[in-house]
Amino acid sequence: MTAATTTSPAVLATRRLGRTDMTITRVGFGAWAIGGPDWLFSWGAQDDAASIRAIRHAVERGVNWIDTAPIYGLGHSEDIVGRALAEMSADDRPYVFTKCGQVWDPQDRHTKFRVGKAESLRQEVEDSLKRLRVDVIDLYQMHRPAQDGTEIEDYWQTLVELKAEGKVRAIGLSNHDADQLRRAEAIGHVDSFQPGLSAIQREALEEDVPWCAAHDTGVIVYSPMQSGLLSGGFTQERVASLPADDWRSRDPNFTGEALRRNLAVAEAMKPIAAKHGVSPAAVAIAWTLAMPGVTGAIVGARSPQQVDGWLAAASLALDVDDMAAIARAIRTNEAGQGPIPA
Repeated sequence: MTAATTTSPAVLATRRLGRTDMTITRVGFGAWAIGGPDWLFSWGAQDDAASIRAIRHAVERGVNWIDTAPIYGLGHSEDIVGRALAEMSADDRPYVFTKCGQVWDPQDRHTKFRVGKAESLRQEVEDSLKRLRVDVIDLYQMHRPAQDGTEIEDYWQTLVELKAEGKVRAIGLSNHDADQLRRAEAIGHVDSFQPGLSAIQREALEEDVPWCAAHDTGVIVYSPMQSGLLSGGFTQERVASLPADDWRSRDPNFTGEALRRNLAVAEAMKPIAAKHGVSPAAVAIAWTLAMPGVTGAIVGARSPQQVDGWLAAASLALDVDDMAAIARAIRTNEAGQGPIPA
């Protein structure tokens, strides 16, 4: 660790990621927001130096994996992660997970194309290796189903080959469904699956996560705080003040009646947080980690302070009463979609 380290690494709870040889902390650092401004799903302008400090701080506090993607800032997020990794010794470096299958027009930063052709995926892995400054990517995930006519069997075969060639250690699917997982599994084992999951977005609990549990496929979920809505820090007024270049200002979950319902669920998490002496954000994340079959949760941060706000989720065990209170808030307010675990 660098000379700037001031906090001894914590011992965080871990779980094995599927059948891989990787044992990961129950929370990982999410690098979507640090991609910066001026792209289709930007979170607005970011301070790159603060982002690097946040990554280093998370690792110093014991987090042992980072999740990013080329589309996050059109390479910028991967570059920032690579810069942070370059400051760490080989022994201190966390696992690095990234994705493929989404490319853009260099002349138009607000484009996004979902591709699955082998030549594109092979070029993408080389580009990611360079930006991340690593020799091997620990987990390589197809970001979304291809829309260029490439069947899942074909693009999954490419990932199987990249793993066999040693470019990546493990392979996974993100934002696919159980039928697609089954089709990929027939070609080669799906090491990991990444769905969106929160107390608001629960659809993956219907079939996808149970399929993974039955097939030794690790599950790392994203947006456990529903992009901040369940962090405890959002109000109607704060949402109204989001800048136009923040994608959340256009998202249905942040508008109208859905926003009211979602904030009601967030409000119900506050007394639970007070009971355990943690932040509401930690409660929202711990809710996802309580779901059978979930290995870990990806949590974004843009400063060391934000990391400290959610780190307690890694060891927070919600009790029966906590889960019932959250279920009651979801049901009473008819918030979100998907099964409502008791």
